[in-house]
Amino acid sequence: MQYIYLHGFASSPNSAKAKYILERFAQNHIKLEVPDLNCEDFYHLTITRQLKQVASIFEPNTKVTIIGSSLGGLTAAHIAEKFLQVKRLILLAPAFGFLSHWLPTLGKEVIEGWQQEKYTMVYHYGEQRELPLSYDFLTDANLYHEVVLQRPIPTLILHGQHDEVIPIQSSRDFAQKRAWVDLIELNSNHSLGNAIAEIWQAIENFCQLSHI
Repeated sequence: MQYIYLHGFASSPNSAKAKYILERFAQNHIKLEVPDLNCEDFYHLTITRQLKQVASIFEPNTKVTIIGSSLGGLTAAHIAEKFLQVKRLILLAPAFGFLSHWLPTLGKEVIEGWQQEKYTMVYHYGEQRELPLSYDFLTDANLYHEVVLQRPIPTLILHGQHDEVIPIQSSRDFAQKRAWVDLIELNSNHSLGNAIAEIWQAIENFCQLSHI
């Protein structure tokens, strides 16, 4: 089994969750790949680019488990829909309905300026500074909708009840319509920082790592 972790939007492999989970996998003597989805080119980031990047690291004839955080979770779900190699998904506060939640926080003026200038400035938590992001990100993201995610693959979602970025209702709605999805609600926000030990226990149980 190949294990891959996908970080969130404007984040990096150095995020607290990514590093913690990587360390836990290492303690279990299991390799976890954590690709940098920024590709040293945040400006040209798109969900489509992320899908292609992750698919390119799949090992031939090997089953894959993907752990995805926020936008990485949304990306993971779409990868699993397209590639039968993916046999298991673990989604941490997946960004279902991402644009419908994010765009209102930007405001009409910013969105119009983004369209006119073809880029906007976004605070990048990994870089700890603002970086330009192409308008192509928005047009590309509009191509990805949860309604098409219908492949019955074992899926575990962990989502904070107090998520201020992606409301937990988005995961509740997703799970309710898909019998193969289990949802664990955590007493946490979008970062899930205070629930990281619970998250690891859930990952360990779901992947049966103690039996490997």
